[in-house]
Amino acid sequence: MKTRVLAGLAIAAAATVALSGCVQSANASNAADTSGGTTNLTVFISGDTNVQDLWDKSLIPAFEKANPKIHVSTSIDLHGEHDAQTQANLATAVKAGKSVAYDLVDAGFVSTAGKAGLLSTVSDSTIPNLKDVPEATKQQGGDSAIPYRASSVLLAYDSSKVTDPPESLDDLLAWITANPGQFAYNSPSSGGSGGSFVATVLAKYLTADEQATMQTTYDKSLESKWDKGFAALEDLGPSTYQKGVYPNGNDQVVQLLGSGQIAMAPVWSDQFITSQKTGVIPKTVKAIQITDPSFTGSASFLGIPKTEPKAKKAAAEQLADFVLSSKGQQLVASAVSGYPVIPLDSLPASVAEQFADANPSQLRLGFQSDFAADMNAAWDAKVPQ
Repeated sequence: MKTRVLAGLAIAAAATVALSGCVQSANASNAADTSGGTTNLTVFISGDTNVQDLWDKSLIPAFEKANPKIHVSTSIDLHGEHDAQTQANLATAVKAGKSVAYDLVDAGFVSTAGKAGLLSTVSDSTIPNLKDVPEATKQQGGDSAIPYRASSVLLAYDSSKVTDPPESLDDLLAWITANPGQFAYNSPSSGGSGGSFVATVLAKYLTADEQATMQTTYDKSLESKWDKGFAALEDLGPSTYQKGVYPNGNDQVVQLLGSGQIAMAPVWSDQFITSQKTGVIPKTVKAIQITDPSFTGSASFLGIPKTEPKAKKAAAEQLADFVLSSKGQQLVASAVSGYPVIPLDSLPASVAEQFADANPSQLRLGFQSDFAADMNAAWDAKVPQ
């Protein structure tokens, strides 16, 4: 079955080589702890370049200014394409009692890795600002995950073309069929906004108990419940952008929306706000949350490898604590428009007003990571024509 995505073969090939090298280096031995009295830390990122920019251009410079004896760099696996390999290598290192070449993990698999015993447990005794994070938000990730920002997927639409946007999932599916070529979502393995759309369509055919089970545990036999959802997505394909072309990543969806090639798409809340600030999408593009069910959202988590050397672990905890400080949360809000995970009254009024309606402890969670990986593979096999 042929998958149609917006990606050049040469670019994809080059990216594969670069990512492979990145993952290998990020899982190598972490032998050197300090250099010249400076502690060196590496933040390993599994995600998009906007997250790396958050660290490289905002969080790290501010942290290093306040902590001149700690130097921080980043390593990225773009779109998390090698998450399975990264987790397997981490598991091997932990089993052997060896450290890895990164000290803090910013990835969607942090919660799963923590529950598998691959990350250090965390508490407000070593990361004091954790005490300000709502308990429900912390429980989403488990006792080895450090919530540091949150976001949800929203339905973005061009108000100059759409005067009555859909308010429910059924309304949205009907709108897509009635307006062929005007809706796009990225392939779920290439970005969370497309993944959320797919998961939300699948959830339409699940009971509340089945949804709850698939959010927190893993039972592969339940995946037969996805058949109706995947059939609906396959039927929807000819009504989507260019009769079934699926952009490669969240960014390409936003670019299509900003250039007016489509009128509607699922987008990350933080990416939507940032794209309007930078002019990538015009002010005529609005965003709402649909219902029955809503798109997914959750906190994003940091984790510290279980075999992290003692001195570097303390420095990694110090970095995490900075990210949860009022200053760190302001940087997260301004750089990537992430929902703060600390009380809004501890932030400047301008930030608090921007996120007044956001509550990271009350977001509809997506599927547990093993289910999500299976969902992505099943979509690749069943939906594109």
